[in-house]
Amino acid sequence: MPSRWIRVVPAAALRAGFDQVRREADVPERFAAGVEREANAAAAATSADDRERVDVPFVTIDPPGSRDLDQALHIERRGDGHRVRYAIADVGAFVTRGGALDRDTHARGVTVYAPDEKAPLHPPVLSEGAASLLPGEWRPAVLWTFDLDATGAPTATDVRRAAVRSIAQHTYEDVPAGAAALLAEVGERRLALERRRGGVRLAVPEQEVVKEDGSWTVRYRVPLPTEDHNAQISLLTGMAAAALMLRAGTGILRTQAPPSAKALARLEHQAAALGVDWPDGLPYPDFVRGLDPANPAHAAVMHEATGVGGAAGYTVFDGAPPAAAGHFAVAADYAHATAPLRRLQDRFVSECCLAACAGEPVPDPIRAALADLPKAMSAGAQRAGKVERGVVDLVEAAILAGREGERFDAVVIDDGLVQLREPAVRGRLEDGGSPPGREVGVRLQKADMASRTVAFAAD
Repeated sequence: MPSRWIRVVPAAALRAGFDQVRREADVPERFAAGVEREANAAAAATSADDRERVDVPFVTIDPPGSRDLDQALHIERRGDGHRVRYAIADVGAFVTRGGALDRDTHARGVTVYAPDEKAPLHPPVLSEGAASLLPGEWRPAVLWTFDLDATGAPTATDVRRAAVRSIAQHTYEDVPAGAAALLAEVGERRLALERRRGGVRLAVPEQEVVKEDGSWTVRYRVPLPTEDHNAQISLLTGMAAAALMLRAGTGILRTQAPPSAKALARLEHQAAALGVDWPDGLPYPDFVRGLDPANPAHAAVMHEATGVGGAAGYTVFDGAPPAAAGHFAVAADYAHATAPLRRLQDRFVSECCLAACAGEPVPDPIRAALADLPKAMSAGAQRAGKVERGVVDLVEAAILAGREGERFDAVVIDDGLVQLREPAVRGRLEDGGSPPGREVGVRLQKADMASRTVAFAAD
């Protein structure tokens, strides 16, 4: 029997399920009264009036509906290169070290997103108000300025506190043609540099839960070119931040170990078994860049490739640089530097880089706080990951509930794991047997919202 058009679930029907996912992940429900009071006081007392104003037409580029705007961008051509100004929300201007707000952000680590609501890192009076780079408002910012040559490589880098004002808030789909063209010029040059240095880019379609006409569904999503180009500005900033901190001798890096020879050999064997050619001598980053997610065998290899690199983490140093400073996928020294409203440690990276650029020591309170950041970030990331996976599992089960026995076209992407063509669901193949990369027909055996599980049998 052919599969019918996918039904979706009214938003109200899943609210209790989303709440349960958050409870299981121990996501904080609200801010304590003392934290709210401190945030309100900081919002009222902090302004950008005492800073040098950088009056250029910054814009923000974020998902639709975003209010926690961490970054504002301005690009201009300079000869055969560009000047890139990247303003990052100066969250440090609002947070008193050791206060209630500071302690609470350490307990949270990150903003946790779900389809119906988010659990922000900072109270909304800051994250969606006084500290956010909202259009039309002068805001305190940590301003990065890069002069790039004709290849996109930086020839000069500066970071300082300033006042900035965004003139418009855009999504990835509605960036004006002029700004999009400049962003594409820089982005493509940076992507070419990424390829040359051996950066890893996996175009694996992401699952995302979306609301359509008051109902929830799940779909596969490939990032738009504007997103890739915008991400390159963030990567540029993160690499510059790492270089500044390493040169100054104090900071926190985002690090990832390279894959082991055993992991690469396993992937090579899997590719061969799937009939995907991996020419002798072709480096792993170049191999995965050439994979096509629309090809079933390639999709299976890409799924396996996501687990090849080591787990990424945070590495603190104070004095000698760390023995393992690099980030394998980025193929460079790198730091998370551009999302302080949503990620705790980025605030401290800003402070370390400001000191490094000024030739001054990192303030003692910032230096003392660095050691605790990896643990706080790990706990926050685990909560966010549990919510993300739990939400997808719930919506997958909800949109398939009642369709047991129906047949779907699928691709086996791992031992016992299938990915449907439509809807955008992944689930277990209960009887196994089909090798990865095989296109198969499957019948839905189970779609249970209570346990958030979906299972199929080979047709």
